[in-house]
Amino acid sequence: MEQKIHQGRNVKRFREMLGIKQEALAFDLGDDWNQKKISMLEQKEQIEDPLLQQISEVLRIPVEAFKNFDEEKAINVISNITFENCPQPSVVQYNPNFHPVEKIMELHDEKIALYERMLREKDDMMEKLQQLIQK
Repeated sequence: MEQKIHQGRNVKRFREMLGIKQEALAFDLGDDWNQKKISMLEQKEQIEDPLLQQISEVLRIPVEAFKNFDEEKAINVISNITFENCPQPSVVQYNPNFHPVEKIMELHDEKIALYERMLREKDDMMEKLQQLIQK
């Protein structure tokens, strides 16, 4: 029996890997969104394509990742990694096609950019509120 991909759970996994809170994702998705709606979205097995595309753009993760990531398959791949026989403790053979530190730095830079953007937007909002108070 083929197990279905749970797109909402995948959105949650990737959001958490990026260190983005539900409130921040809701903010980036627009005025119609709030933390509660993100929580409900992350419980949905299927997400409409236009919304999935919007989430993809906000999180900078390909739509295919949300549609195709299967945790069970990933666990099977990891559990099937072969260990070399050697007198020392076994070593996992893992040769990524990217440099892990660079990926971490990219995510770190993206989080800083998001944080800085949120601070600018907060400052803009505060300035507008002060103008309204002065009127």
